Amino acid sequence: MPFSIENTEISGLKVIHPHVFRDQRGYFIKDFDREFFELNGLPTEFGECNESESQKGTLRGIHFQTKFPQGKLIRVSKGRAYYVTIDLREDSASFGKWKGFYLSGEEPLVVHIPPRFGHGFLALEDHTVFTYKCTERFAPDYDCGILYNDPELAISWPMEGLDEIIISDKDKKQLSFSDYKKTLLP
Repeated sequence: MPFSIENTEISGLKVIHPHVFRDQRGYFIKDFDREFFELNGLPTEFGECNESESQKGTLRGIHFQTKFPQGKLIRVSKGRAYYVTIDLREDSASFGKWKGFYLSGEEPLVVHIPPRFGHGFLALEDHTVFTYKCTERFAPDYDCGILYNDPELAISWPMEGLDEIIISDKDKKQLSFSDYKKTLLP
């Protein structure tokens, strides 16, 4: 199946159906093609590519960089996760809106997140592997986040079937969305 793109209700946030070929040997996935991406206004230059593995119940996020904001192409290559992204572009009609996606290695999708979005995910299976192509390099001095359970954002994380949530101390202490708006917006 060739590449195709779906727009979402949030401007710039897109779902890309990669080229997938399956047969009795297994599968082949092409999740990036420079010419196709250029023709569709998607990023083709990346500062770094990363991968993370998470155990079931691991919640990472909501992360972003205050300077050198990263656009991302993300995909789950193994396992299953619920991925959330939040529009943090203060000049956007969808500022503060979030969108969730179920992603898995079985049904590969690529999500394009423009710069100035926050993002995070909840691993729904052990050994869930996320891959990230980032338009900018990680800048630890500008690493920031918003609480995953902020009441104003009211993200509906799918917690059913999870015995526990594994979350870093850093992510337990992130900013509220209200504090983010007061302290980090111009």
